[in-house]
Amino acid sequence: MAKKKDKAKKSHEEESEQPGAEQATVSQAEPATINKPDGKEAPVAEPAHKAHHLSNHEYEAELRKLQIELVKMQEWVKAKGLKVVVIFEGRDAAGKGGTIKRITETLNPRVCRIVALPAPNNREKTQWYFQRYVPHLPASGEIVLFDRSWYNRAGVERVMGFCTEEEYREFLRSCPEFERMLVRSGIILIKYWFSVSDEEQEKRFQQRIDDPTRRWKLSPMDLHSRLKWVEYSIAKDEMFKYTDIKQAPWWVVASDDKKRARLNCICHLLTQVSYEDLTPEPIVLPPRQSEIGYVRPPFTDQTFVPEVY
Repeated sequence: MAKKKDKAKKSHEEESEQPGAEQATVSQAEPATINKPDGKEAPVAEPAHKAHHLSNHEYEAELRKLQIELVKMQEWVKAKGLKVVVIFEGRDAAGKGGTIKRITETLNPRVCRIVALPAPNNREKTQWYFQRYVPHLPASGEIVLFDRSWYNRAGVERVMGFCTEEEYREFLRSCPEFERMLVRSGIILIKYWFSVSDEEQEKRFQQRIDDPTRRWKLSPMDLHSRLKWVEYSIAKDEMFKYTDIKQAPWWVVASDDKKRARLNCICHLLTQVSYEDLTPEPIVLPPRQSEIGYVRPPFTDQTFVPEVY
């Protein structure tokens, strides 16, 4: 029974990762059901084309609820001295940055910070591969979001030839052990892969080209990745084969629908940290201190920003 289940799961994963085919998003409409081994019914995700339209009002309302929960989780992490690492990987324009932005929007930057490292310099290239990432790991009471991470070696470096075959194979051997070591040290490690279809990625690339405020998001490397779509798919499959481990599994986020991807990812993230509500008692604003003879200097002694608007 277990072998059949594993075989079916593998078949589904291989099918979903073919170019232009990605996993379906979870429908918010009435879900279909299947019979579980215990005889109870469990909901099944509906295909993306069957999901009802998510209006801006619905999206903002749900996002607001989730962001309130994120604040509660943040306070729990801080109070209990937890260490949380969340890795965001996926194809270019898959929606990683937008999700990270919504997660951090209402959080304290002293507790939750983003790590988005540039390409390694000449000195860093001579270091142990994981060395430049280690200083960015969280201390007690911190959450670190990696906007791309050490998995660069299994993705862009592998496909673009920026590392040797020996370096790539060593990464596949050492990465699982490195992550198990992080987990044993007490770090809560969560890994997300944002999955976007060929058609949707092309659409988003074009939007960035047409929008001068977003054009900076497109690097020559991003454009070149379009020419190596299949190579990136193969590299991703190989990466999952070695690094989808029990202690730190990969969670795939279907991201053709940006809004649903953000909500689904945040909702899932909240389930990965067991937290309680530490919301303080209602705050009473104290009265402002009296003037006690204070005389404000003349406004003419200060330099103001010109009121252009």
